[in-house]
Amino acid sequence: MDADVVVVGAGLAGLVATAELVAAGRRVVLVDQEPARHLGGQAWWSFGGLFLVDTPEQRRMGIRDSEDLAWQDWRGTAGFDRLDGPGAEDRWGRRWARAYVSWAAGEKRAWLREKGVGLFPVVGWAERGDGSATGHGNSVPRFHITWGTGPGVVEPFEREVRAGVEAGLVQLRGRHRVTGLVLTDGAVTGVRGQVLAEDDAGRGAPTSREPVGDFELAAQAVVVTSGGIGADEELVRRWWPERLGTPPREMVTGVPAYVDGSMLGPVEKAGARLVNRDRMWHYVEGLPNHTPVWPGHGIRILPGPSSLWLDATGRRLPFPFLPGFDTLGTLAHLRRSAPEHDHSWFVATTTILGKEYALSGSEQNPDLTGRSVRQVLGRVTTDVPAAVQAFVDHGADVVRAATVEELVAGMNALVGQDLVHAGPVRELVEAHDRELANDYGKDVQTALVRAARRSRGDRLVRTAPPHRFLDPRHGPLVAVRLRVLTRKTLGGVQTDLDARALGTSGEPLPGLYAAGEVAGFGGGGVHGYRSLEGTFLGGCLFSGRRAGMAAAAAVR
Repeated sequence: MDADVVVVGAGLAGLVATAELVAAGRRVVLVDQEPARHLGGQAWWSFGGLFLVDTPEQRRMGIRDSEDLAWQDWRGTAGFDRLDGPGAEDRWGRRWARAYVSWAAGEKRAWLREKGVGLFPVVGWAERGDGSATGHGNSVPRFHITWGTGPGVVEPFEREVRAGVEAGLVQLRGRHRVTGLVLTDGAVTGVRGQVLAEDDAGRGAPTSREPVGDFELAAQAVVVTSGGIGADEELVRRWWPERLGTPPREMVTGVPAYVDGSMLGPVEKAGARLVNRDRMWHYVEGLPNHTPVWPGHGIRILPGPSSLWLDATGRRLPFPFLPGFDTLGTLAHLRRSAPEHDHSWFVATTTILGKEYALSGSEQNPDLTGRSVRQVLGRVTTDVPAAVQAFVDHGADVVRAATVEELVAGMNALVGQDLVHAGPVRELVEAHDRELANDYGKDVQTALVRAARRSRGDRLVRTAPPHRFLDPRHGPLVAVRLRVLTRKTLGGVQTDLDARALGTSGEPLPGLYAAGEVAGFGGGGVHGYRSLEGTFLGGCLFSGRRAGMAAAAAVR
């Protein structure tokens, strides 16, 4: 044996699984197609959001949460409907979901704090929902930002893995691309693949796929933590579901090129069952990065609730398709109602731009990533945060103007077609402004903005005070062209609660475990159809930990 366990994939789930194996004294070979100096995978680039329930951070902000409420929200969001019949693709995903919500309401926060993971004190309100108590969305703010963003989540587990290297328990094999699993008498007993040419590319940049040799590793168990398909547009289009309309002709890519789904074929060929492949999580608030790291590099706007959202022809999106409320619902609406166009628009004021537009990603939030209190306080004291201003100054998708007519002219010039007409847009803006004459009104978005500001976090850093768009004190007006941004795979390898990969018969495939995005973050689809946000990193933590503990217990 080359090791007790081979872990395939050095992202967050792989690091967590390896750390658990090291803690149990097991010998591990951790392989990844990227260089070993860049551990953490896609998680390193993330905003570091974590779904937590009934925390001290929530209580300090006056938020009353509970496990029961969180499970109600999860069920209504996931919409598990594949529980019976020969497929029963949601059977294990739902069990994982119930276990995960209990963990998020219990041990998760204390476990992370023991690892040295800190949390930003303001809790965010992501995926605010579809307007029903039992439907999609978070009833209360639950989005806890890691102090240090994605690198802050990765750091303690990378430290434990590298300590395992020093102790002789872990071998890091970067530039090793697994192309197949080794089977012996029906059990998975190793991996085989290609050694890739060395490459000095920076983190996240594309690396060579030139093979310079072959390898094979033998072990008692294999844990696959290889991620999803978000960087492979061909796979995204192949599995794009009809319920989301037609896929866009042009998209931006929210993940590095190595998020390519390359292990799905080998695990399926070995006999593992892939489920819920038509479930995916893409955003509609994407911008091409003005300084791209990987091909098609896109950044997501994390919006507050105040912008007017217009489709490509200038029509306002109906409720609940408001900024920050229903990601996949909005995607489906846009792809069905205007499939001939691949973009939509936020229309806002400069006040809203400065207060409500955050950008996803560790590199877009140097203050939080660098754990700088002074820089974080600067967000409150500056009109527009520097990272957002950079997209205004250097990006190609932001229009600013003093009047509605000038703004619409700029929008049409940017697209190269006269798709939007100034008259209807002015009517929308003026109607919005009239609703602010008193505390009454019938505009749902205005009422929800006012409700949001009752949350201390929204009032402090996420939601601008209601104001007239045509008030020059809040100008100039801003329009931002938005694209579909590929991101997460919600289905994958079906696993039981010990992260054991299940075969087509529904029984565990001996020797094979799966965790993280390749396993639908647990069970082949812990999220069902939709996410509550902050649950992707958490899914990697939870499933990676379970896989590492179970594999450690199984090998001798």
